[in-house]
Amino acid sequence: MNNEHFGVKIAVYPGSFDPVTNGHLDIIRRSAKVFDKLVVAVLNNFNKNPLFSVDERVELLKQVTADLPNVEIDSFRDLLVNYMKQKNAHLIVRGLRAVSDFEYELQMASTNQKLDENIETFFMTSTPKYSYLSSSIVKEIARFHGPVVDLVPDEVDRAMQVKYAKE
Repeated sequence: MNNEHFGVKIAVYPGSFDPVTNGHLDIIRRSAKVFDKLVVAVLNNFNKNPLFSVDERVELLKQVTADLPNVEIDSFRDLLVNYMKQKNAHLIVRGLRAVSDFEYELQMASTNQKLDENIETFFMTSTPKYSYLSSSIVKEIARFHGPVVDLVPDEVDRAMQVKYAKE
């Protein structure tokens, strides 16, 4: 790989973030210390039935990362490698909670590099206190009005309470 691509280190952290959890936020904060610019990119995944719209997820991410000047929040609906080209980025950040995540993430990293040999994926392990945490678990707890205050930022907790109060 040609290192000239790594002048300004722009990384993309893609995901559905439905909703953003404290685990996601931990990866965002730690990545923001490593890269010059971090683009948190909300995937508009047509195969999922999300709790929050793409616009709502983008807005929640903007709220919880407002104190991070080198973090940009965006969304995309294309192949990740095409989006990366639009952002002039060559680095992907992916969080790993457990060994079980690695097989899928390795497959995705290999596929992305096959599509564009200039793409590199950086794996960041979760902080142990968030290693069990997923958006699915958070939604399941919140759906039954269980406490998620320690699992998500306050802004997300409030937004979930509003969503689930309508059910």
